[in-house]
Amino acid sequence: MPTAFPDDSVGLVTPQVARFSEPLPLACGRSLASYELVYETYGQLNSTASNAVLICHALSGHHHAAGFHSEADRKPGWWDSAIGPGKPIDTRRFFVVALNNLGGCNGSTGPGSTDPVTGKPFGATFPVLTVEDWVHSQARLADRLGIKQWAAVVGGSLGGMQALQWAISYPDRLRHCVAIASAPKLSAQNIAFNEVARQAILSDPEFHGGDFQAEGVIPKRGLMLARMVGHITYLSDDSMGEKFGRELKSDQLAYDFHSVAFQVESYLRYQGEEFSGRFDANTYLLMTKALDYFDPAAAHGDDLAKTLSGVTADFCIMSFTTDWRFSPARSREIVDALMAARKSVSYLEIDAPQGHDAFLIPIPRYLQAFARYMNRIAI
Repeated sequence: MPTAFPDDSVGLVTPQVARFSEPLPLACGRSLASYELVYETYGQLNSTASNAVLICHALSGHHHAAGFHSEADRKPGWWDSAIGPGKPIDTRRFFVVALNNLGGCNGSTGPGSTDPVTGKPFGATFPVLTVEDWVHSQARLADRLGIKQWAAVVGGSLGGMQALQWAISYPDRLRHCVAIASAPKLSAQNIAFNEVARQAILSDPEFHGGDFQAEGVIPKRGLMLARMVGHITYLSDDSMGEKFGRELKSDQLAYDFHSVAFQVESYLRYQGEEFSGRFDANTYLLMTKALDYFDPAAAHGDDLAKTLSGVTADFCIMSFTTDWRFSPARSREIVDALMAARKSVSYLEIDAPQGHDAFLIPIPRYLQAFARYMNRIAI
């Protein structure tokens, strides 16, 4: 490993592509005749294929969860604080698989991919996906990798929903489910935030009904606004106050509606600008709809305990005190349902000021508890 990388880094990693030619039926009633999933792996699969851990990403996540793509990279994968030698998901003990979900915009088949029927980008014609669809596609990837049962399926936020769905859809294919800062379904307020973000994209003149690629443009303003709205909900009031307060960009107020007066305005505009240059608008619409539609208890009369009656995995549920997007109360709903169903569950509520984004931040108590749970399941 090059000396430029920290000792606890997985070092250089190379994305891989799994191609599937068997049609994938989808919850919306359509199917994908063929598709590709981009993924990365860290660590070594043991001789019994019993040490594999699946990482499920959140809304804007992807397959690059740890390590570096080149020696020139300054920024590692999005969950590098949790994955690597000596970290909670210890790659000296686990074989870790992280993928870009179907419908994504980081290499897996999605709206920006070429439709083999038309020879043009799918764009608006790409089917709406659900969390359950993702889990079925991930199960096929596990088959391809020779993994009959995951040691654990782990995810935060939307990733935690996928971990929960894994335990429901494939109870014998995982031993542990780790769901962090997640929920059994979205609240009306959460769905409302997602709808505002979608409308920002849909109303952008450059969206062109989802076929903006064919026009050679991107709905940049809509994506910027969607990201700005989302980013506000990922942070707590305390963390925003601590980072920015009411600090001004300059001593002189411009007294107009176009200038950036406050530091928090500058921060949000930067986040929106950066996001609009790397994320696909149609993928954003798909991901938020998958969030909205996730409600596994709906098939069991809204009885979550009944929904979880068939799971066999042990559960680790974690939440953060200032997370108002996926509040601790939502995690406790999962815990209460598991207890009612007489399942094994550990729960930790971490006192942290960072809001929903806390699951991505190396908070010592969080990482310590995470590591202790993962140490229990390592073989």
